Amino acid sequence: MRMGTMRHTVWIGALALSGCGGAENPDESGAGAGSGLTGITATATEGGSSSASESDSDSQSGGSMTSGPSPTSGNDSGSGGEDDGPKFDLPNPDGGSACGGGKGGGGGGSGTFSYIWIANSSESTVSKINTQTMVEEGRYITRADSIGSPSRTSVNLNGNMAVANRSGGITAFWANPEDCDPMTNGVPGLQTSSGGGDILPWGQDDCLRWSTPINASSNRPAAWAPGQWSDSECRYVNNKFWTAARGGDDPGTRVMLLDGETGVIEQTIPIPEFTSITYGGAVDGDGNFWGHQSGGSQLFFVDRETFQHQIYAGPGDSYGIAVDDNGFPWTCYLGVHRLNPATGVWDHNNTINSSYGGCMSDGNGTMWLSHDPLLGIDINTMQLVQSIDIPQDIHGVSIDFDGYVWGVPIAGSVAYRIDPVAQTVDQFDGLVGAYTYSDMTGFALANAGSPSG
Repeated sequence: MRMGTMRHTVWIGALALSGCGGAENPDESGAGAGSGLTGITATATEGGSSSASESDSDSQSGGSMTSGPSPTSGNDSGSGGEDDGPKFDLPNPDGGSACGGGKGGGGGGSGTFSYIWIANSSESTVSKINTQTMVEEGRYITRADSIGSPSRTSVNLNGNMAVANRSGGITAFWANPEDCDPMTNGVPGLQTSSGGGDILPWGQDDCLRWSTPINASSNRPAAWAPGQWSDSECRYVNNKFWTAARGGDDPGTRVMLLDGETGVIEQTIPIPEFTSITYGGAVDGDGNFWGHQSGGSQLFFVDRETFQHQIYAGPGDSYGIAVDDNGFPWTCYLGVHRLNPATGVWDHNNTINSSYGGCMSDGNGTMWLSHDPLLGIDINTMQLVQSIDIPQDIHGVSIDFDGYVWGVPIAGSVAYRIDPVAQTVDQFDGLVGAYTYSDMTGFALANAGSPSG
């Protein structure tokens, strides 16, 4: 990651892209209160645990936006040398590709392309928000009947997004308007949402790529697998998408692998050992799928090549799931728990005062955990290294390609962008019943390591 001065340049349209392209309660909703952002100065403590009382979104303090320098890479606390750490948004240093070499960055080879996709569950829409300008640039219906109750979103290495509807079904939208088919809706010219209240009727938005119905009572996990970089096409190809469902066509649990271009279900893998809902999913660097259940204390692994699965006894009740830089899966709830896939042994830190929700590694040795305060955990020692007070408890956590940590409260109207170095918080307003705790930016996919052993 190139870490330097915090960027606030407003890009027009598709961000001046190059040719590379670019407790669950679905009935709860938050009032969508306009759009835009406010700034909040946060406090932080290093080492040791800290606590802060939860506060309602109505009592949040606002004011003019405050910002410091962009987070810098380095030591486990999130500070250090400016040039340390992986540089996902830079061109190929070997000069092997005129398109940027497929270094991730959220949009193929483009370094100016970074969005976070947040599900508005009660509205059955998903918002595409520019992580640099904090402007919503698109809002899309996620299922034809508008009662999909979307939750988990996932972004692939081209920057494109697919969202899982808890009521069943996966829908994909392409992020770069240049990649969208202007004849999707049969009307010449490109018709697509510009964000805010601009929501096109189902089937009328040309950036809707595909929608795959899945008959299920629960369809939660969403995780793209990494594709292969193509110099000739200047993008990642052979992208695949993982999900899992329960009920409906099959009363048991089934994992599905979808073709990323068409949404066709290519493989269905029954997991009969799973007798309850699969709450979350994540991929490792090899594209293998990890899923877990809340309360059932089990974790499963599905091999991308053989489609064989393996069950691991879990560490206890869990909610969030993430794969760290070393390829180790974590579950997060009432502490943090890390599995070594080679040995099947779990390591734990049960002293962390965490809440239910998500967690994600920042690529610099810190696992960020949803809570108020936001907690940073060293991925090697599993000790608390950073604690940042934020306006309210958050449910979803994601990292963007500039190193900011994003937090999404449950069933609310706001999202927070936290600078872990300057310890400031920027706030986006305008969501409706927001609920997302998966890889909302694509950073986790770009950062995931491969299991060793």
